[in-house]
Amino acid sequence: MTATVYAVANQKGGVGKTTTTLNLATAMAELDAAVLVVDLDPQGCLTFSLGYDPDGIEPSLNDTVVGRAALADTIIQQGQVDLVPANIDLAGAEVTLLARTGREYLLRGELVDLLDSYDVVLIDCPPTLGPLMRLCLAASDSFLVPVQAEEYSYRTLERLLQTTDEVQHTLNPDLTCEGLLLTMVDLRTRMSVRVVNQLHENYGDKVLMGMVPRTVTLQEMPVRGRPTVVHAGSSRGGKAYTEVARELLVNFEPVESTAPVDETSIPAVMVARQGEAAIEDTRSLEDLGEETMISSFPSTHSDNGSMLSTRWGSGHDDFEAWGDDESDRTIN
Repeated sequence: MTATVYAVANQKGGVGKTTTTLNLATAMAELDAAVLVVDLDPQGCLTFSLGYDPDGIEPSLNDTVVGRAALADTIIQQGQVDLVPANIDLAGAEVTLLARTGREYLLRGELVDLLDSYDVVLIDCPPTLGPLMRLCLAASDSFLVPVQAEEYSYRTLERLLQTTDEVQHTLNPDLTCEGLLLTMVDLRTRMSVRVVNQLHENYGDKVLMGMVPRTVTLQEMPVRGRPTVVHAGSSRGGKAYTEVARELLVNFEPVESTAPVDETSIPAVMVARQGEAAIEDTRSLEDLGEETMISSFPSTHSDNGSMLSTRWGSGHDDFEAWGDDESDRTIN
């Protein structure tokens, strides 16, 4: 077995990189994958979220960067996933990296001897486009971008993709985009609805099918010292990350069709596509209007597996979403 290395990257802070890294790693471990997580953020949030005091851990990733310890010697074997911890000392390591020849390949070289021991390596990147980010991208097979369903997060996305393109052309030609993951989604707000719409419209199949809702259980994760998929696996947040983990592990294999759409004979009840699956909407074409486009997808904001449907008017600026239970029916 040879591990696939994922960089969880976004230069904007607070978009859910650490939450995504840890919950995906744990969900993958529960799906029988051997997983290593690497904390590459000097803030040490991933390390803290697993119940460790970053300032009290030695050796850490900083010791590898400055040449005091091999990466394998920093690994903490605990629970379902193994951890390479980080702390604030890593912030000073950027200066060390700038003076080091071949600095971008340091992490990649250290990971080589570990790849046969794991199925997946997830790297929690720092909120920067500096040397540490390039170190992470140069060591990765692909990158996953958590995108908060808010305007600021969406606006910074293009600059990140420019950086990943630069790394691909100069440092790591095999680097690919694993996908864009919508996080902190609250479809009761116009802002979330607009960002979800824009992301799918502009980036198409780069956007993962799964979305992560804004929930209290995910916000409580650092306090509990355990991933949400462990302490609240049946919650909406836990289920969402488990679904995304499955999506990544099957490497975007198409969803098995449960009811193929026959586009030659669309009935009076509108039928929408989700992958290859057909989903019926309860509103008639007469109610919706001839030039209305419908799409439907699983609602991560409902515990009963309800569907959320979206409607764009012919001008694509009239957006409405509704669900088949009361919790999803608040968007106009």
